[in-house]
Amino acid sequence: MNCPVKYPLLDSIDSPHDLRKIDRKDLPQVAQEVRQFLLGSVSQTGGHFASNLGAVELTVALHYVFETPHDRLVWDVGHQSYPHKILTGRKHRMHTMRQQGGLAGFPKRDESEYDTFGVGHSSTSIGAALGMAEAALLKGEKRKAIAVIGDGAMTAGQAIEALFNAGHRDLTDLLVILNDNEMSISPNVGAFNNYLAKLLSGKFYNGIRQASGKVLDAMPPLKELAKKGEESVKGFLTPGTLFEEIGFNYIGPIDGHDMETLVSTLSNIKELHGPQFLHVVTKKGNGYKLAVADPVKYHAVTPFTPEDGMTAGKSGGKPSFTQVFGDWLCDMAKLDEKLIGITPAMREGSGMVRFHAEHPDRYFDVGIAEQHAVTFAGGLACEGLKPVVAIYSTFLQRAYDQLIHDVALQNLDVTFAIDRAGLVGADGPTHAGSFDLSYLRCIPNVAILAPGDENECRQMLYTAYQYPGTACVRYPRGSGMGAKVEANMVALPWGKGEIRREAAPSEGKKVAILAFGTVLEPALKAAEALNATVANMRFIKPLDTELVASLAASHDLIVTVEDNAIMGGAGSAVIEAMMANGICKPVLQLGLPDSYVEHGEQKAILALCGLDATGIAASIEQKLATL
Repeated sequence: MNCPVKYPLLDSIDSPHDLRKIDRKDLPQVAQEVRQFLLGSVSQTGGHFASNLGAVELTVALHYVFETPHDRLVWDVGHQSYPHKILTGRKHRMHTMRQQGGLAGFPKRDESEYDTFGVGHSSTSIGAALGMAEAALLKGEKRKAIAVIGDGAMTAGQAIEALFNAGHRDLTDLLVILNDNEMSISPNVGAFNNYLAKLLSGKFYNGIRQASGKVLDAMPPLKELAKKGEESVKGFLTPGTLFEEIGFNYIGPIDGHDMETLVSTLSNIKELHGPQFLHVVTKKGNGYKLAVADPVKYHAVTPFTPEDGMTAGKSGGKPSFTQVFGDWLCDMAKLDEKLIGITPAMREGSGMVRFHAEHPDRYFDVGIAEQHAVTFAGGLACEGLKPVVAIYSTFLQRAYDQLIHDVALQNLDVTFAIDRAGLVGADGPTHAGSFDLSYLRCIPNVAILAPGDENECRQMLYTAYQYPGTACVRYPRGSGMGAKVEANMVALPWGKGEIRREAAPSEGKKVAILAFGTVLEPALKAAEALNATVANMRFIKPLDTELVASLAASHDLIVTVEDNAIMGGAGSAVIEAMMANGICKPVLQLGLPDSYVEHGEQKAILALCGLDATGIAASIEQKLATL
């Protein structure tokens, strides 16, 4: 019989207020217990792991030094926020992480007062924290605003924009913490460098700095010489010259796993005013050797056994849509040397690992820079190459202007492989691809295709790639109905759908279900129960208006089904086409509601939205009762 794990210090902490009662010398033990709790929790629920392990000491130190939630703590993306949740009254609910009705996988404002800003996408923390700092200044409130951002998120333009906006705002109490977890702690980040960071953040150094500034104001030449001298010393000892030029007081780098250094440095910074920049070096997966050895594998995990890292056996036999794309990309690249693969920092998530290995010269990871990814693809297309941009639906939203202005407006030959379309499950509304059909459909020169199964996904990618313009193929997370993927690639008839099921003759009202994408499978099952016709529409744009007109002429009710927001989606396209052709027939639109769908198991939340076979059938029967 397994005995419950004891956490002598953590068990006494239900809030940061309790944490601050702990003796400072015992904080390393608190961190050790948080890390052990985190291992036990995530190994049962799955979720983001390596980045959370790396941020334990930093999280403990931040809540120990600052008066959260009065001082505003903003996490970037939120991959590293689990220790924060453990220390802010939610450790007893960690077993519900990312489950329906349970804790969200990211900071969420309506979940806790300690979650000051809802996140999920990268590079928003500095801008949000700056807004909070400026609000405090305008309202006359004495509070600090702290943004914790990773080195990967710092590559995005939004983070850089916020840094430039925040710099030189001498009265704004903003602290930006760069959690640098990509590099190992180099030799110079040791005792001497930690001592230097304490010195540069201390009252003595900053007191001299401010006092000398006042004295030297009357002597501009000497002041300029002193400023250059200070910059040369700090530039020689630290890598912060760039941030100093922007207007931040740069401190670091320091060891992000040295609790004494963290607490001392943060305590000093707490007394400073104006924009501060602290560079903290951490190690992803720290404290769990398997995650340290392979932080990419352990970035996000399914449930596993902590002793050996083994996961439960997966149900085999069905390739994911991401795998289908990855295989197609490699096969297509062998046929066409003009193909270029582009990803905004999602090589593994978008299925491009094999392509990177086989075609390194044609693989481009542009970092967390979706806007640049799209414009970069446009530039390649201008020179006669054939770029394929692999991007999540939710992240393509961030490059909307570039999609319109830099690609579609010029009708450039760019193929977009849009992964994670529709509901994504455990990651919740921040990552759901609920809107792509709506926001893509209104753009001229953009074709939109949605496969009904895995094999059709491969053929659609080939079809879109052959199209001499901007074409998007959108597909969901996970696998579909398990269709056999054919090695041969054949272009589908452009802009044409197909009838997948004909309704048998009957005396009742005749129903035609128009399915867009992988909702084809539940639509077919619902049609069996209702004796309905089913069309696999395949194309959202150009829409098969002839097929729509034919079905409307021979059926009493048209039902559109999609895993996209109903407003402005594929169903709206069908209604627009019917109205344009003077066709007046009842239409039932089924899709995602005009609200954000919360996290949970993917099939379960689709069912909650009425997009499983039972829900589709029930909605149709309800509609038929009114005709």
